[in-house]
Amino acid sequence: MTFKNLFIEHDLAPEVRQWLEEEIAEQEERFKLIEKEMQDLAPTREKWYQEFFDRITTIGFNVDGDDKMKISQADLPVKPEGREDRVVWKHGVDSD
Repeated sequence: MTFKNLFIEHDLAPEVRQWLEEEIAEQEERFKLIEKEMQDLAPTREKWYQEFFDRITTIGFNVDGDDKMKISQADLPVKPEGREDRVVWKHGVDSD
């Protein structure tokens, strides 16, 4: 077994398998709702990112006690072109 392969084969009773299938279906529905809410929140999240970047470039962040360090604009991360934030959810074997 490798660290990537998290599946362990075992026998399940039919009622356990049915419960698992129902639970997985419910989780899929919850995930779809969370994913939609996260996508709807994207414009607000972009504003939060910008506010954070403004704060660490002007005020800085605490390094030790009251000592603050400012980050220069050149050191700020740049979002890759065409990349969107996404909800990460892992189910079963890691196939990505």
